[in-house]
Amino acid sequence: MKIKHIALAALMASVGASALAQAKDQFFPVLSYRTGAYAPNGVPWANGFVDYLKLTNARGGINGVKILFEECETAYDTARSVECYERLKGKHGGGTMFQSLSTGATFALTEKVPADKIPLITSGYGRSESQDGLVFKWNFPIAGTYWLAADVLVQTIAKKEGGLDKLKGKKVTLVYHDSPYGKEPIPLLQERAAMHGFNLQLLPVTAPGVDQKATWLQVRQARPDYVLLWGWGVMNSTALKEAQATGYPREKMYGGWWSGAEPDVKDVGEGAKGYNAVTMQHGAEPNSAVVKEILTKVHDKGQGTGPKEEVGSVLYMRGAMSAMFAVEGVRRAQERFGKGKWMSGEQARWGYENLTLDQKKLDALGFAGVMRPVATTCADHMGSNWARVHTWDGKKWAFSSDWLQADEQILKPLVKTTAAKYAADKKLTPRTPADCQS
Repeated sequence: MKIKHIALAALMASVGASALAQAKDQFFPVLSYRTGAYAPNGVPWANGFVDYLKLTNARGGINGVKILFEECETAYDTARSVECYERLKGKHGGGTMFQSLSTGATFALTEKVPADKIPLITSGYGRSESQDGLVFKWNFPIAGTYWLAADVLVQTIAKKEGGLDKLKGKKVTLVYHDSPYGKEPIPLLQERAAMHGFNLQLLPVTAPGVDQKATWLQVRQARPDYVLLWGWGVMNSTALKEAQATGYPREKMYGGWWSGAEPDVKDVGEGAKGYNAVTMQHGAEPNSAVVKEILTKVHDKGQGTGPKEEVGSVLYMRGAMSAMFAVEGVRRAQERFGKGKWMSGEQARWGYENLTLDQKKLDALGFAGVMRPVATTCADHMGSNWARVHTWDGKKWAFSSDWLQADEQILKPLVKTTAAKYAADKKLTPRTPADCQS
């Protein structure tokens, strides 16, 4: 009998040790869409995200803490995204963070993450007002929002015209995906239109956007000076083909952050030549140090997630950059809560709120020349307001602007008033200085 007890104790100790070993791995859930209408854009992002997690493990983990990840297919559907979130959030000791890769899903998960104490990173998408960390404690639109992107595009057009005062009387048309994503830039554009006196025309396109003939007939009739394209997936290439068919100059078209990658233009080729899009930080970066390291340490070892030739493409880099933010927030949290230790979602949240990626750190991570520094705070969950514009030359994307900075005098009041309205609607009390230290 005594032997049985000893054996049972040994077994329990072994199970306990195994559970402890599991808890030491940092779990990164991956919401991805490799199927459905938006798969051509969703796949390279997911490949870049997962490859960067694999690279982090190849580098020795986060101060020795290895990363576990698991993908869940959402097909860019909000209900499925929520199901994936519920399925993954409690696995392997709990999700470190989520990146929804969908503005609709972001709206839904914003309601859930505070109770679950899991950060929601939305790099370059999601709710623009969630830059306000005093109201949105768990949301992190690190490195950019749609308002930042829209503001930079207005500045770019103004520069082309010879100054902001030259926008008066101009016609600007926004062709947008009729979804929470597509509607995001509207408040900023309306604000700028009121300030500078340009006429803003809003043309929604029903998802997925394969039929835009009526939309481009309206563009043809209105003859706007500029068209801003806020599409996703097949909607982008369809818009460019329709612009070509109706004779609208592609060089007068400026895409949002998710309308300026290779899948958007490659089927149109020379027909898309001259088309511009905003890039929040990076563009296509095939020669960057991080890409070379991924090829050596991940792909050359037969562990690449997707085709080797897409490594360094625009959406692949977006996934890799997003994963880098996820990893570095945990590394930052370890500085406070214990180097080389597993971090809970709550501890990781502190890391994302105190992210300090200066140029030296970015260079060490392989992002030299790819992006500028990011530094978040309790009040500012975005941490950077820089962007560039790149232009399709018929074969590849090339930067066509210097670094541009969104105008904080316009962004900050808009963020503050919209976040305050959200807080009032949800009966939330903005955070206190004491809470900012927690």
